[in-house]
Amino acid sequence: MNMRFGLWMATTAMAVVGVTGCATKNWVHTQTAPIIDHTGQLEDKTAANGRAIHDTDDRAQAGIKQAQGAADSATQNAQTATKSAGDAESAANDAVHRADSLDSVVKGLDNYKPLANATVNFGFDKAMLTKDDKDQLDSFAGQLSSAKSYILEVTGGTDSTGPAQYNYELSQRRADAVVQYLAAKYNIPAHRFYLIGIGKDQAVADNTTADGRKQNRRVQIQLLSNMGGDQQTAPATPAPSGSGN
Repeated sequence: MNMRFGLWMATTAMAVVGVTGCATKNWVHTQTAPIIDHTGQLEDKTAANGRAIHDTDDRAQAGIKQAQGAADSATQNAQTATKSAGDAESAANDAVHRADSLDSVVKGLDNYKPLANATVNFGFDKAMLTKDDKDQLDSFAGQLSSAKSYILEVTGGTDSTGPAQYNYELSQRRADAVVQYLAAKYNIPAHRFYLIGIGKDQAVADNTTADGRKQNRRVQIQLLSNMGGDQQTAPATPAPSGSGN
């Protein structure tokens, strides 16, 4: 009897231990499962944060490039404005110089008498001398050896096509081309030239016809001699830089 009771007690105790062990395992599983789940969520959040950081860095780099581009553009605009201001100042100085030169001619103009003249014509929007132009200038220059106390009045013109400023610049370049040719080939000193570009202001023919426009695209050269013996001559005026018509 006692032996059976003891055996029953032992069996019951083992059963209780087994039940308790299973309950403990279930409790541990229940407690650790949320931790595992949280760990997975943390990894997902870490990855998401990494992507967000990468996106932020990309946007920051794009912003830096955009800002640098704007800064470079502002610098270029400032440089362009500075150059434009310098060009305007140079043009103003040229205008003053031409006015001074004209004044020096006018003071003794009554003593100058025309001896010879020549005209060369240019193609549309051209300021280069052709072979025929050079031949004509060579023929004109043959009269200079016997001239005394002379100046060469060189006037460039254009037809009426294009803006006024465009034509002023072109007419000046045409006059300058003639002066450069004569000065270089015949060793004429600069102080004997008076040159000016009048653009389309003083047409010599009707601009409504092709032939008239061709006549207006010209440079007129006039040989003036100081018959009174006055040695006063006009200094040369440089042609302004820039595009012409």
